[in-house]
Amino acid sequence: MNKYLRLFRFGNGIMGIVGIIVGALLSTGTGMIDHWTVIILACVLVVLFMAGGNALNDYIDAEIDKTAHPDRPIPMGEISRDTARNLGMAFMALSVILSLPCAILGIGGGWITTVMVVICAVMMILYETVLKQRGFVGNLTIAFLTAMIFMVGGSVTGHPWDNAIFAGMAFLVNVGREISKDIEDMESDRDRKTLPMSIGPRRASYLASAFFILGPVLSLVPIALGEVTWAYYLVFLADGIFLYCGYMVPKDAHRAQKMAKVAMIIALVAFILDVIV
Repeated sequence: MNKYLRLFRFGNGIMGIVGIIVGALLSTGTGMIDHWTVIILACVLVVLFMAGGNALNDYIDAEIDKTAHPDRPIPMGEISRDTARNLGMAFMALSVILSLPCAILGIGGGWITTVMVVICAVMMILYETVLKQRGFVGNLTIAFLTAMIFMVGGSVTGHPWDNAIFAGMAFLVNVGREISKDIEDMESDRDRKTLPMSIGPRRASYLASAFFILGPVLSLVPIALGEVTWAYYLVFLADGIFLYCGYMVPKDAHRAQKMAKVAMIIALVAFILDVIV
């Protein structure tokens, strides 16, 4: 595979495109077709953003990757660290530049979309350079960036806050997943100060459980407001799996974080069906 494709890991960008499209669908339903131009712009933006983040990650982790990921372009000598850094910052800057027409021309959610993208770019750079080594703060940052994809997807259709509940749910359960992954990876993360290393895997698992439980609580808000169709109640299946994940983390962190991914997909389907039914 081409060295730049391996550096940017565009497979992650495809997942970002899916997140933007889902965010647009959740906010406007089939009416998202009317916003196809700004949705395409957002998709290009998120691909550049994630490619830039991956390049910065490889620049920062160059020494670690000599043993952890020796097949990546920098350890193999195919791309220099400086090149990875420059490309990462350039792609991050391009993603912000692409969001400027929203603020300047008042399209795709206006200035709110641009502010969201700027915040995400700053958080990504801070994560790669500082927060990754700060354990729990790093977990919160990754979960925040994941949730913001859905918020940006809604914002470019002119509905910046319509996805707040789903994004909030995604944030909470992804914090649980990130902590669970850190528990699972304790042996290989010796050069990082993760939360399980700071407070111990047992206490970290209890915190992860709390986040897995808080996610389903948030899913009850639309029901309490009386704003759902019958299709939304599929979310209870996802909620049950999240609660199971909360129970499983202290016993098997790997299984818990894998099951949480399944539950997130089910919750996503429930939210989508509620919009289009």
